[in-house]
Amino acid sequence: MRLKYFRTPTLVLALGLLLVGLPGCGVNKLPTLDEQVKAAWSEVLNQFQRRSDLIPNLVETVKGYARQEQTVLTQVTEARAHATQMQLPADILSNPQAFHQFEQNQAAIGGALGRLLAVAEAYPDLKSNQNFLALQSQLEGTENRIAVARRDYILAVQDYNTALRTIPQRWIASILYPDMKVRETFTISEQSQQVPKVNF
Repeated sequence: MRLKYFRTPTLVLALGLLLVGLPGCGVNKLPTLDEQVKAAWSEVLNQFQRRSDLIPNLVETVKGYARQEQTVLTQVTEARAHATQMQLPADILSNPQAFHQFEQNQAAIGGALGRLLAVAEAYPDLKSNQNFLALQSQLEGTENRIAVARRDYILAVQDYNTALRTIPQRWIASILYPDMKVRETFTISEQSQQVPKVNF
């Protein structure tokens, strides 16, 4: 009888110490970093959506001045449609193929928008149109926000992936969070890495 009484308080004390010490040993670090990655990814999607929302107004404004540039207008519209129709799988952050496809779709929109803005340079009346200038300014601001959101996402993924691959978090993940996987990050296309040629 006395032995039972002695074991119960000791067991309760040991469990209490374990529960108090567990958060201090970093057991919550991976879920915290995972949530930071998800929040940063949501901001990336938010900024890409903002850019996508600006495109129809920009295309309509340019269309009024440059009807003969139908090919460029069509490319922008198709790139936007293709990107917005892509169904993002739930595992996109740990699925290299889906992540790469998303990245390519967004790069296609960026390239098409670049061609659209280059076309606008050939039309002085369009360049002075207040609606176009406002849309162009919003688009430039959005591109800056996209760059910041991508940077924040890359940093969040770096912290998460580093924790997931290093000890002791690697051990904690294998025991408590076996479903956590390395997250994908943005890359730079080979075209973007080439030095532009300038002819004078």
